[in-house]
This record gives sequence, C-alpha cells and structure tokens, in this order.
Amino acid sequence: MNLHPTKIPGCVLVTPQWHEDERGGFSRTWDAETFASGGMATEWAQCSVSRNHARGTLRGMHFQRAPHEEAKLVRCTRGAVYDVCLDLRESSPTRHQWVGAELTADNGHALYVPEGCAHGFLTLEDDSEVFYMISAAYAPHASGGVRWDDPAFGIEWPGEVRVIKDRDADYPLI
Repeated sequence: MNLHPTKIPGCVLVTPQWHEDERGGFSRTWDAETFASGGMATEWAQCSVSRNHARGTLRGMHFQRAPHEEAKLVRCTRGAVYDVCLDLRESSPTRHQWVGAELTADNGHALYVPEGCAHGFLTLEDDSEVFYMISAAYAPHASGGVRWDDPAFGIEWPGEVRVIKDRDADYPLI
C-alpha cells in the first residue's frame, strides 16, 4: 500500500499496491508498521459498516468530542462514495479546510481521517457500502456534527444530496 498525505495534517489517502497473477490480485489494506511510520493509529477499537441504498445519500459531517476523539480508516467495499475529511482542530493550520477523495470498490482507496476532524460522505452509486476501522469506542454523549453545506467550509460535493437524515441536515452553521 502507498500513503499519500493530503493538505490536512494527518489525513492520508491510502492506495493499494496490487500484486497480480493468473488468479487475480492481492493487496495489503492495513499494516501496523506502515501506519505507525506515518504517524497514524495502529490500534482499532471497532469496525463498522454503512449500507446505503440510493445514490445521493449523504452521511455526515460527524465527529467525537474530547476526550473521545476517533481516527477512522474508511474504505468503500461496494459501489462508490465521495469521502470528506474536515479539519476542526483549533490549533491546526488547516482548520475549517477539507479534502475529499473518491473511494470505490474498484479503486480500493481508503481515507485516513485523524482525530479532531469531522467525516462524511456522499454516495455516487446505488447500493454503496462503506467499511470503517475506528480507533476508539463510540461514545454517544460525545457525538457531534457540523453542517455538510456550511458556507464557512465550502465543501464541494460532486452531486445532488437526495437522502439525508434530519439530524445531519439540521446541524447549526458555525
């Protein structure tokens, strides 16, 4: 696998390094030594899967408040999504900036979202599925979010939002 740092400190695009033969292909998707060398989490508290029926489904922008911050490694296992990391860290030089990446079952890319950042995605295909590795146990009382369409962030979503949970649509503007 290859690690590609983004403009957001700690946010990394992880791309597979495929080894092909007559059977098909093989690629490592996570390696503790490689992640540690990149300053990324190497212990995971839980894994989760998100199934999304319709193209245009938006989930996000979610985060966990201190002291329950989470790092996430997000991969699309079916279909395609546009995945976004939004920097909310007060001391970060990229605070309120974002990066996005197209994650598909075919490209095998993953986005590493560091602690202190919000995360969300928009499905680009029907029946898309997203797999998350998460560094900390979910703490419902620490759950938070920001508006996906807040002009202060200027996130450029690559399609129309057709399905969104009221909670995600109703987060206040910063």
